[in-house]
Amino acid sequence: MEQLDLDSELAALATSPRARLRQRWSTLTGKPAPKVSAALMRMALAFELQASVYGGLSQRSEQHLKRAHDKHCAIDIHSQPRQRLVREWKGTLHTVTVEHDGTIRWNGKTWRSLSAVARAMTGTRWSGPVFFGLRKSGKTG
Repeated sequence: MEQLDLDSELAALATSPRARLRQRWSTLTGKPAPKVSAALMRMALAFELQASVYGGLSQRSEQHLKRAHDKHCAIDIHSQPRQRLVREWKGTLHTVTVEHDGTIRWNGKTWRSLSAVARAMTGTRWSGPVFFGLRKSGKTG
């Protein structure tokens, strides 16, 4: 896929209905479409399309993600420079930036914790690391 085609494909995602997005996912990845919102599906498809042109995650990044997943534990967000945490909530995509010094930024403001950001987003008390997928909930199922 050349650059012009990629640009067209990415632009088409914005107006594609959910059924088309799911079909495109299956065609592109060879896997069934995940049960996520249309907004999240658009982002995932955009990543997959760009990865097919420019390459995906580095081997190191994939290994890091796999280790974090396998351990089911918190990722030390303070050990990495400028982490971006992305969470969809009620159809809106939210991006939180955690600076290397631990400063947390969201919606143009500085926050004291991820939990404070999660509470501002949802209106209810959350563990910030759990809300942003950095740690599994301590609750048993």
